[in-house]
Amino acid sequence: MQLDTREFRAEARFQRVSPQKARLVLELIKGRRVEEAINTIMFTKKGVAPLVEKVLRSAVQNANYLSEEQGLDVDVDNLYVKTAIANDGPRMKRIRPAPMGRAYRYQRRLSHIVISVAERKTAGLVETVGESDAAPAKKRLVRKPANRAVAKTAKGATKGKNWNKKATSAK
Repeated sequence: MQLDTREFRAEARFQRVSPQKARLVLELIKGRRVEEAINTIMFTKKGVAPLVEKVLRSAVQNANYLSEEQGLDVDVDNLYVKTAIANDGPRMKRIRPAPMGRAYRYQRRLSHIVISVAERKTAGLVETVGESDAAPAKKRLVRKPANRAVAKTAKGATKGKNWNKKATSAK
């Protein structure tokens, strides 16, 4: 019998930050416990960090509220960040003046930030002893050069020379 864990999510749409910059912060918190993720965001020096913290706190509050409303047994201390995504939003096209009466076009990127949290399964973890004790031996891969003549000259190039001694000139 397998129980499905419920996901609780929060979303911030049309945020004035590029998705690439938001993903830098979201990568820091993926898979972490909520408390650890909030501490990580608090000490992150990116401009999008307060926004990500707000969305994460909202997801935790959604989990708390829905667990009370639907009578679910959700331990808020046992939540972790299951997914953290920054998707592209619509782009705002803008024009910047350029020399000689021309104009340069550029785009202001928007993003949709989605964070979902879920409860970690603690019950029902069974470790198989046979697999962990008898780990297979790792094979070592040796890369052979394609051109054997080049390999021989490369090996023999420094053979017999002592590079540490200073060259003495004949007097």
